[in-house]
Amino acid sequence: VGPKKEVAECKEKFASSVDPTVSQTFMLDRVFNPEGKSLPPMRGFKYSSWSPLGCDANGRCLLAALTMDNRLTIHANLNRLQWVQLVDLTEIYGERLYEASYKLSKADTPRGELGDFSEFQRRHSMQTPVRMEWSGICTTQQVKHNNECRDVGSVLLAVLFENGNIAVWQFQLPFLGKESITSCNTIESGINSPSVLSWWEYEHNNRKMSGLIVGSAFGPVKILPVNLKAVKGYFTLRQPVVLWQEMDQLPVHSIKCIPLYHPYQKCSCSLVVAARGAYVFWCLLLISKAGLNVHNSHVTGLHSLPIVSMTADKQNGTVYTCSCDGKVRQLIPIFTDVALKFEHQLIKLSEVFGSVRTHGIAVSPCGAYLAVITTEGMTNGLHPVNKNYQVQFVTLKTFEEAAAQLLESSVQNLFRQVDLTDLVRWKILKDKHIPQFLQEALDKKIESCGSTYFWRFKLFLLRILYQSMQKAPSEIMWRPSHEDAKILISDSPGMGSTEDDQEEGTSKQGSKQSLCNTGKGMDIDDTADDSVPQSSDIGGREPMEEKLLEIQAQIEAVEMHLTREHMKRVLGEVYLHTWITENTSIPTRGVCDFLMSDDGYDDRTARVLIGHILKKMNKQTFPEHCSLCKEILPFTDRKQAVCSNGHIWLRCFLTYQSCQSLVYRRCLLHDSIARHPSPEDPEWIKRLLQGPCTFCDSPVF
Repeated sequence: VGPKKEVAECKEKFASSVDPTVSQTFMLDRVFNPEGKSLPPMRGFKYSSWSPLGCDANGRCLLAALTMDNRLTIHANLNRLQWVQLVDLTEIYGERLYEASYKLSKADTPRGELGDFSEFQRRHSMQTPVRMEWSGICTTQQVKHNNECRDVGSVLLAVLFENGNIAVWQFQLPFLGKESITSCNTIESGINSPSVLSWWEYEHNNRKMSGLIVGSAFGPVKILPVNLKAVKGYFTLRQPVVLWQEMDQLPVHSIKCIPLYHPYQKCSCSLVVAARGAYVFWCLLLISKAGLNVHNSHVTGLHSLPIVSMTADKQNGTVYTCSCDGKVRQLIPIFTDVALKFEHQLIKLSEVFGSVRTHGIAVSPCGAYLAVITTEGMTNGLHPVNKNYQVQFVTLKTFEEAAAQLLESSVQNLFRQVDLTDLVRWKILKDKHIPQFLQEALDKKIESCGSTYFWRFKLFLLRILYQSMQKAPSEIMWRPSHEDAKILISDSPGMGSTEDDQEEGTSKQGSKQSLCNTGKGMDIDDTADDSVPQSSDIGGREPMEEKLLEIQAQIEAVEMHLTREHMKRVLGEVYLHTWITENTSIPTRGVCDFLMSDDGYDDRTARVLIGHILKKMNKQTFPEHCSLCKEILPFTDRKQAVCSNGHIWLRCFLTYQSCQSLVYRRCLLHDSIARHPSPEDPEWIKRLLQGPCTFCDSPVF
């Protein structure tokens, strides 16, 4: 808010002010006074917001986090299980305001000095975030110097401040840090005491429109236009639209915007729902020839206590609300000729988890699970002494519904539907077989469509089936083993230890370890005998082993099919982007020979493509060479390359090049190995290396 020395002087002046309206306001406000002296420290987070998928360098989500001391930062999961802070937006925005003398536009009149308490408050309120929300990804075309067009993705982050201003940040994707910030525009909302923010995104006649929905602690809700000149193909409202204007002192707690299709009007529409006290305010927005139609109302009689959390399933428009007494309401929108109505039913968590207090709910991306944060409720009319916060998961779909949704999915990506695949996985692990209806439906899809998505789904089912057939390990796999070598020090009056004592200690330790190991071995045998009673019977074991071998053969066949399909794609890229007898780093001849080596594989498309490529190569082979001994690396295996001297290099599953470096990437489920892009790689190879895993659709780290 100003130079450090001047700020420190002003703080001392306000704290020791004779006027109690100044001194008490200053001392009790944690924005001005974050250290708080005798007050508890400001640790933890006020709010967090996830970006859409595809915003970071790995194609995953960014996390915007607002701390209790009002610092807004953006984090990314760049390496597996490692979160890194990419940028501090509070610091950057403060620098911008300082350079502009704390004026939003050049036309603004200069305000008072920092020593004036009202100015001190104004400078803090214009930088104290209340909420922040991400928009959807906008894709625009950028013309390069050689007149080629390339798609450039960008995402917007709207930050709502205490004084009602909204800063809209535009980031270029993938977001890498401060250098990816394209612009920052500030909008004045004109709302007093703002409490919540949400993006309004609407598609009409293939034109995407956007705006910002802002709610107030006093009750009003309105949509603000967002004018961004830098984003092409982006449309907004001409003027603000007031959805609810009554100052009824019902604070807006949460806002959700759900895109839906109106079956009577035969067009897309937008449903805005907001939690206001114990009620749900809804507003249906629909663009017709007459303009923007707005229908709004309240749903009452849902909860006896205020709504503490609200979430929405954007697939079907179902809204879930909860109050702190452990009651969750499910609201299903039903369209009428004019607007809509809601059918609601009660979900009593006490029937599932016992007496609980609820603090928040969230629905998974495809609507398979409802996550609920709970603590213990009252027992015998008494509150619990300690609060233990737990995240409980409630299934919202049956196995049959999840399987049907996966088969009819328009996304065709297993990683983006991981909540649905988890329901399917749980069912197969429990029943130890793939249901007949799912197997038949999947085979029909593969025959009629042939999309690699259905082959990946089949591979997923076979792998889970194989896992369910195996004996469960007696030890918990994730638990670390504490078998560190320790030296036993014998009880002796002297402080030092002799060599004999050390030898005795190590021998005791060695015998102790051997006893532990034998004990463990006995335990394993015992548990194995207990868990699988038919294992002693050879006749019972053989059918199980045969079944496992049969499933393993099916898994290898599906993996080989997916490998061949990806090889065809790689060869297609090679053919499109190379000249005659041009050497690329991709082992083109090896991939061609590998595809044609199996006599049982007869794919006319592959044969024609290979014929064209071999003509281009003009009898050149361009083999890979081992970096250690310079020998030729033959292409005999899709997973690894072995030279004549026995040096083994893993192959990249995206380009089939050998990864001859100590650093490489791996897919999230540890299916495959991929190399890092190098600076000399052409754009088409870098594009190939950005792809997900060809077996499980997971991103690559």
